Amino acid sequence: MLEIRGLSTRYGASHVLFDVDLTVGEGETVALVGRNGAGKTTTLQSVMGMGGIVRTGSIRVGGVETIGMPAYRIARLGVGLVPEGRRVFGELTVEENLRAAVGIGRRAGSHGKGEHGESAWPLERVFEVLPVLAEVRGSKGAWLSGGEQQILAIARALMTGPKLLLLDEPSEGLAPRLVETLVEQLAAVHRAGVAMLLAEQHAGVVRELAGRVHVLERGVVRMSKGEPG
Repeated sequence: MLEIRGLSTRYGASHVLFDVDLTVGEGETVALVGRNGAGKTTTLQSVMGMGGIVRTGSIRVGGVETIGMPAYRIARLGVGLVPEGRRVFGELTVEENLRAAVGIGRRAGSHGKGEHGESAWPLERVFEVLPVLAEVRGSKGAWLSGGEQQILAIARALMTGPKLLLLDEPSEGLAPRLVETLVEQLAAVHRAGVAMLLAEQHAGVVRELAGRVHVLERGVVRMSKGEPG
């Protein structure tokens, strides 16, 4: 699903990633671990083709080279990003947040819709896979717990129909009980066949979800554990 070879990334004069290699197979969950500033977020942003960064090397999504592509074209290949910080619309309900994600995806040219314009993940499928949200579908985003907001952020990305989901520190700031709920919901996403590249510092989350782990230190992959799955 994702193949990164010899990736180097710069922000202006700052060289952040150095010759990074990693892969994510179809339906596989792979974790990036490391301290703050190690390059985890930059790796995800490099895959997504975020503005302001310069990438060299190779990033292939489904066999298609994406170096030089803008983010909206990479999204069309089936890549969804759940950024750090949740960023839900507080005045909209859960259901309205999800419907808004479909509209934003259409304006950006995302691939994630059917031939009649509906979301590739209909609302009821999202609620089936992420039942925590079904219980609060009429609640405003601002009323949700931190864990529910994080799951809503994941659900918004799913509404665009990704084959690969990039998650940036999803457990950050959550109480232990909410982390357990998050892990359960991400495991359900994995069972639904969505591949995930997970940037995460919480050892328990990584242990429960990831089949393979890459350790980043100062922009370099220092260690890799596990077998491709």
